[in-house]
Amino acid sequence: MALIDLDRVYKIYNEGTESEVRALAGVSLSIEPGEFVAVMGPSGSGKSTLMNLLGCLDRPTRGSYLLDGEDVSKLGKNQLAEVRNRMLGFVFQNFNLLPRMSALENVELPLVYANVPSRERKARSSEALASVGLGNRQGHHPNQLSGGQQQRVAIARALVGRPKIIFADEPTGNLDSHTSMEVIAMLQALAPTGITVALVTHEPDIAEFAARTVVVKDGLIVRDERHEPKRALVPEQPESHP
Repeated sequence: MALIDLDRVYKIYNEGTESEVRALAGVSLSIEPGEFVAVMGPSGSGKSTLMNLLGCLDRPTRGSYLLDGEDVSKLGKNQLAEVRNRMLGFVFQNFNLLPRMSALENVELPLVYANVPSRERKARSSEALASVGLGNRQGHHPNQLSGGQQQRVAIARALVGRPKIIFADEPTGNLDSHTSMEVIAMLQALAPTGITVALVTHEPDIAEFAARTVVVKDGLIVRDERHEPKRALVPEQPESHP
């Protein structure tokens, strides 16, 4: 069974008015567990709307969205929030770390919302930071970390809830090429563990590291291709500078 199954999904703003906008115009898409999919498209193409729907940040106007077999297309805001916290992790271009919190505290946040007990929360967050090479940076605040290290904290935060899907929105947009490869290598390493990765990018060379590329234009999927992905070189050791 597909993990993600969209069937003829529409997202229409100002429906029935002269200013009606069809951000999505009947999109169907299936994604299997463990796939690494890159989503591309020009500004205004509908790719951001598509990712918002896939990430349960919004609901379709028409059509169905089955997420791991559950129809989430009709859920209310609170129910969608519960699904996000239980099944999804998010990584953003601007890291979205809270500046007054340490790396460990930032990673803990999803578990706080999930009411995980404090001792388990800290243990899982510490483990997640160690898994991205930042076991020795747990007490550091974002301004004491490089951009690459901040993005690794964000990846640890996305993984700490043990999600089935990671949504990564331009995760390399603010990083240099070497650090971008570190981040892509981490995302590639998730597929063998069964975690699905959906990556939004404007960069064709970044999309080449995914095993599948979906191109959105004018609210429709105009290309959906599987291909042999390029392999990102895993760095020998994580960055050591603060």
